[in-house]
Parts: sequence; structure tokens; C-alpha cells
Amino acid sequence: MEPTDAAQRSSRDRGKVRVRLLRDRPAIESEIAVAGCDPAVFLAGEHLRRRQRGMTVVGWTMGSAAALEALKREEVHVAGLHVVDAKSGESNLPYLRRHLKGGDFRVVTFARWQQGLLVQHGNPKRIREVADLARKEVAVVNREAGAGARLLLDQKLAASGMKADQVRGYGRIARSHLEVARLIADGWADVGVGVEAAARLMGLDFIPLQEERDDLVMPSRYLTTHPGLSILLDTIVSHPFRREIEALGGYDTRDTGKVQPFRDE
Repeated sequence: MEPTDAAQRSSRDRGKVRVRLLRDRPAIESEIAVAGCDPAVFLAGEHLRRRQRGMTVVGWTMGSAAALEALKREEVHVAGLHVVDAKSGESNLPYLRRHLKGGDFRVVTFARWQQGLLVQHGNPKRIREVADLARKEVAVVNREAGAGARLLLDQKLAASGMKADQVRGYGRIARSHLEVARLIADGWADVGVGVEAAARLMGLDFIPLQEERDDLVMPSRYLTTHPGLSILLDTIVSHPFRREIEALGGYDTRDTGKVQPFRDE
């Protein structure tokens, strides 16, 4: 082969790699990759398997902003989002209209939930409100930038006239609601922002701050090209799933399955 031929072939092949699948292709293609931080997505996956053998949900745990970016890069099928707009009080849609330009997307409500302060059982530090986080003896565990819980904390700190450097542990990061709850239960922190279901699971006390809507965002084309996505949406509106998710605590399924008006008419 002449050097110029080799160079041209190298240029064509640059960026390509050969891969070997460790499982059969149909099994992989039946998976639904969901990015977000709602712990109940795994429960939805279990109900999906009961309804349709071979279908499963693969959860990628990350905050709302990171989940949406993963969706935009087509790394996942679905992004879970819970971001409340500080000005309007509306969940998710203002954020999506700013950060998801172009394309055809479907926004479907997974559930409403309570988000608030998770504190140790019995609340030994007597934490009642966000202003108590400025006390020197109170240690906080936070979420990563872009997470809905982090945004809520920042909004409440600003409303209380507080700055991040007044909060001990503001820079200590957990990557999920369950990790926040676990660190508090294990004594590594006194308080953090998370969902009520995580508090109940870890035996913590819970101080509600606001109700939020947790939405699932997906490209509309996946509803016809992916074999399991429409079945997942049918699953979350089923009575068995709704009963079980509400039993976790802090979930309200009155809007579950509702399609939200993403684009302005």
C-alpha cells in the first residue's frame, strides 16, 4: 500500500472502534436508559418487567441538568427533571424552554413529590428551617450543581439572606437523594435537601419545603422506534404502580402520565 493510501484510510477510520457485545443485541435494545435522580424509577422498572418480559429500565443517577445534557447527547432515552422556576413557581417547563432548543420532545409527568430538609431521626439539632443551616454546629451535605435539590437550597438561602459560605458543609457533595439520606443516617451530616421517600427509607425526619413535579423528557420519535417506552408510560399510570409509589411516602400520582405542554403554542 502506498503511503498516501494508508493516510487516506487512516483519515476515514479515525474515531471508529470495533466493539464486541457482551450480551445479545435484542436484550440491549429492550433496555430503557433513564437519567435522573428519582429513586422510584427503579420501582417503575420492576413493574415494567412484570408487564413485559425482557423489558427493563437502566437508571443513570445524576441531577436534573446533567440528565438533560445526557439526553441531548443521545446517551439516554429519557431524562428525569425536577426544577422549579424561581419567578413563576412552575416546574420544569421554563427550564426546558431555555435549555432544550429545537427537536420534537414529549414531556410526561412521572409524579409530584415533596422535597425538603432531611434530618437525623428525632432531629437532635432542632433544625426547623433553612436559616438554621447557618448555625456553626450544623453540618450540611449538598447535591452537585445543576441538581434540583441544589437549586432549591440556593433559592431558599437567597430568600433567607444567606450566602453559601455561611453554611458548613455546603461543598460536601452527594450524587443522589439516597446518598444524601445515607450520609445523614450514618452521622456524616446533620441535614440535606432531598425527597421525603429517601427520608422514610433511611429512618430520618423530614421537613417539607415545597411540592415539585417530576417529569420525564424524551424525544417523540422514541415512542415509535423503541419497543418498550410506550409500555413504560402505560406502566406508570397503572393502579398497582401508583399504589406502590405513593406508599413510599411523599409521592402524589394525581398527574402521573399527563403530557405537559412543552412548546409554547
